[in-house]
Amino acid sequence: MKITDVFSLLGGLALFLYGMQMMSNGLEAAAGNRMKQILEKLTSNRFLGVLVGAGITAVIQSSSATTVMVVGFVNSGMMTLRQAVWIIMGANIGTTITGQLIALDIGAIAPLIAFAGVALILFIKKEKVHHWALIVAGLGILFIGMDMMSTSMMPLRDSEAFVSLMTKFSNPILGILAGMIFTAIIQSSSASVGILQALATSGLIGLPNAVFVLFGQNIGTCITAVLASIGANRNAKRTTIIHLMFNIIGTAIFTIVCITTPLTSLVESITPGRVSAQIANMHTLFNIVTTLLLLPFGTYLAKLATKILPDRPEEKNDAMHLEYIPSLELKRENQIGLSAIAVNGIQKEISRMMDMAKENIERSFEAVLEGKTTLLPEVSEREEYIDYLNKEISKYISRIMVNEHNREDSKYISALFKVCGNLERIGDHAINICEYTKLMEEKKIHFSPKVLEEIGQMKQVSLEAMNKLERVRMGSSRSDIREIEEVEQKMDDMTEEYRNNQLERMQVGVCSDEACVLYSEMLTDFERIGDHILNIGQEMGQGKVSA
Repeated sequence: MKITDVFSLLGGLALFLYGMQMMSNGLEAAAGNRMKQILEKLTSNRFLGVLVGAGITAVIQSSSATTVMVVGFVNSGMMTLRQAVWIIMGANIGTTITGQLIALDIGAIAPLIAFAGVALILFIKKEKVHHWALIVAGLGILFIGMDMMSTSMMPLRDSEAFVSLMTKFSNPILGILAGMIFTAIIQSSSASVGILQALATSGLIGLPNAVFVLFGQNIGTCITAVLASIGANRNAKRTTIIHLMFNIIGTAIFTIVCITTPLTSLVESITPGRVSAQIANMHTLFNIVTTLLLLPFGTYLAKLATKILPDRPEEKNDAMHLEYIPSLELKRENQIGLSAIAVNGIQKEISRMMDMAKENIERSFEAVLEGKTTLLPEVSEREEYIDYLNKEISKYISRIMVNEHNREDSKYISALFKVCGNLERIGDHAINICEYTKLMEEKKIHFSPKVLEEIGQMKQVSLEAMNKLERVRMGSSRSDIREIEEVEQKMDDMTEEYRNNQLERMQVGVCSDEACVLYSEMLTDFERIGDHILNIGQEMGQGKVSA
């Protein structure tokens, strides 16, 4: 094998993997956050779940990417463990499409497919067309790479050492281990099966030896999901266990069947003389039969995974932390489903911020009405948590925006970034109000019954505005936004009215200088809270879904 053949092999592998990456990027940009709605609607039924898993995987040409997406969905609470079972089963079927396409030997028209995709990108300005064109172009590049790999490996037929190595795979254990290790390294069963087909096309390995490598490749593909589940919750880890169990059970069954029955010869007879097609057919048979065998036991697989990795009493986490934004999404820059997972996690973290801000508004006004500083430590601690969440969510958003391909999702995530900032400012004004109690205590300031009545009204309207904001968060409509605008205007009117009342009290001398200054500051904070609530409502109103 010449050095030029090695270069050709590496170049072919690069094009193969890059083609799959292009297809994944295209689907992510085309589907984006809609992936969440699709999965929620279709995974309630096991058969539809299998079809969805197969369909997504057939498009992106990678069961690993689909499984990592599912791990992320389970980790973020968007999908249950049982729903994940059906998607994983479907993903194992969908990943066989690559092998079947390769077996069709369409390498001759692969450049035409790539050209068609690139032409659509260059000559059609519509962004949605570009997303699907990226998938088409990726498919063409994938097959160009496949053809390069097959051609570059032809000289290996003359290498006795390499041929001898291939014959050792007739040992089931060695074959399975080889398939596992190689697939774990490149983290793509589609790519490793494609390379196995390239070896077969070059005459370096036949189906009797290739089947055991093929079975091992199905186990090796689980490594990507295992890596993705590191740092995730226990349900996400159980998802990877189910994926492993599915492929280990299938490998055990098919290894025994291939050793004890003429299954390999039967598959060979379907497409005689075409080893690449034989490998593709065995791969498809493996995953379809394993799915059919395990489909009735999907719920039991979920229960078994729970027994293998049981719940444990969680230690109370008093430290500040992100509860709904896992770290796994950022491990793969172009992970399919990233947008849906990211938005879902950000939404839930923003909900936590909103609840904390509302609680601080209520406690701060209570502290002033009671004229005591006893609530200040509690409010201060919660304010620090709000600041922490704003900083961490903002950092997370800035990181995922780099990899966001869908313009609509990008706009919505930007809106969520602004929502975080406004919630943090509401928290600042709430703590300002609470801290006025220190001045009240130091300077012996007491408000008149009329002022206390006004402060009570400010508290009530502020909480009313936050409650309306909660409804907008759950699902915005134009009428919800109008209600936010109306309550913000009411807060502006109240501020003006109460300032006028204050001036009247100053004129008749019933208000001390310290009390007037403090109350004036409080009115400013009240008005600013309304402004930030309006900003949040308007930003949420621009989104496709609730925050």
